[in-house]
Amino acid sequence: MKAATDNLKFRSIKVSAKGQITLPSNIQKEIGIKKGDEIILVRKGEKIILEKSERMTKSLKDEFADIKSLSEQSLHKLWLNKDDEIWNQYLKK
Repeated sequence: MKAATDNLKFRSIKVSAKGQITLPSNIQKEIGIKKGDEIILVRKGEKIILEKSERMTKSLKDEFADIKSLSEQSLHKLWLNKDDEIWNQYLKK
């Protein structure tokens, strides 16, 4: 079994006077970054993570895939609660 650190690669890069960085070409090739691709920068405290926006979008979509059904189930339970005074008042209008 591979350790979680097997895929880690460290590379030192410099920040320009304008605050810009350049991603090394070998890293761009390895992870499929091309000219014009959008990159999302995520900051957590003092750490920065860069990720292709399409990967982030897919990751978030997969992460929250069950939210819709859970929300619908929760609302269904609320709507069926005959003892809920707010819903009873609403239904009388």
